[in-house]
Amino acid sequence: MAADPDRGEAGGLLAALRNSAATLVATARTRIELAGNELASERIRLVRLLLFAVGALFCLGVGVLLLFALVVALNWEQRALVLGGGAALFLLGGGLLLFAALRANDRRQAFAATIAELEEDLRQLRAAAGHGKKPD
Repeated sequence: MAADPDRGEAGGLLAALRNSAATLVATARTRIELAGNELASERIRLVRLLLFAVGALFCLGVGVLLLFALVVALNWEQRALVLGGGAALFLLGGGLLLFAALRANDRRQAFAATIAELEEDLRQLRAAAGHGKKPD
């Protein structure tokens, strides 16, 4: 029996397609694992940040109230002026902190490493397919 050259090429093509599919599945799995790791890391970081912030706010709040009560007690004759000035300071501080919180919301993009890896994979796949760069 003579070997059919078309069958050999088809078998080689089929094997190449299987290898490509296996590579794509492995790459996708790696990227999904990376996304999962980043999600877990981000969650832990946010929980720690929240706990530290709540503890710090509690301690600072109690300390400021006690200090303010001391200032009122030491200046009892001008208590209305001291209370009004303290209220103005608290409102100013609250406004500044609100402004800072709104600016802090513009943080880095979540999953930046995962997105960068997926974009690089897409670029390499397009280059391998002969498409070059993606159209804008």
